[in-house]
Amino acid sequence: MAAAKSSIKTATPFFLVLYSTMILFFALPCFSSDPDPLQDFCVADLSSTTIVNGYSCKPASKVTSSDFFYSGLMNETSTADPFGFGGTFGDVTTFPGLNTQGLSISRLDLAPGGIVPLHTHPRASEANFVVKGEVLFGFITTNNVVYSKVMKAGELNIIPRGLVHFAKNVGQEKAFVLAILNSQLPGFSILPINLFASSPAIPNDILAKNFQVDEAVIASIKSKFGN
Repeated sequence: MAAAKSSIKTATPFFLVLYSTMILFFALPCFSSDPDPLQDFCVADLSSTTIVNGYSCKPASKVTSSDFFYSGLMNETSTADPFGFGGTFGDVTTFPGLNTQGLSISRLDLAPGGIVPLHTHPRASEANFVVKGEVLFGFITTNNVVYSKVMKAGELNIIPRGLVHFAKNVGQEKAFVLAILNSQLPGFSILPINLFASSPAIPNDILAKNFQVDEAVIASIKSKFGN
């Protein structure tokens, strides 16, 4: 019974904050990223070969209730990777009902000491709600100023659109974060992978010059991103 009460207490503020955040993203023009929809809905036709700024609409006659519901964020994701980070991305490619709605919601799981590597979302601002654990969040402005804080369960932050940011689980247990972005497909540009695992590869001498190191150092770093 005590566990059930604790679960209710935890869930209630979680849903209140999530609901408030979604209302904020939908209601305020300053949070708008994707174009406004011109109809009630436009469930993405992921099989269409038509290239548009977004996805073509599935014919209304083929739309069902299941197009507007998504259970992909329910289960914890594996953190067994070099970063100690796992994610389930609830964007238009996995949840077609988001098409034209200007919203995506993702689940982030972090092992103790795990990080979300330095990255950007070029098409969206991001609000992060810590459901469980202690997570250091930070972002870097174009003036090279870092803003950061260790967040605990129940806290919310905002990452301005396009800015480089990061997260690290600084607690002793796994952390669980919900990331809400104001784009159906915000983009996820991971800096170390962009720089050291691009295809075709960025020439070693250019990276060496940027980082002021020998080319051998760059080659060594690239070898860690071989897969």
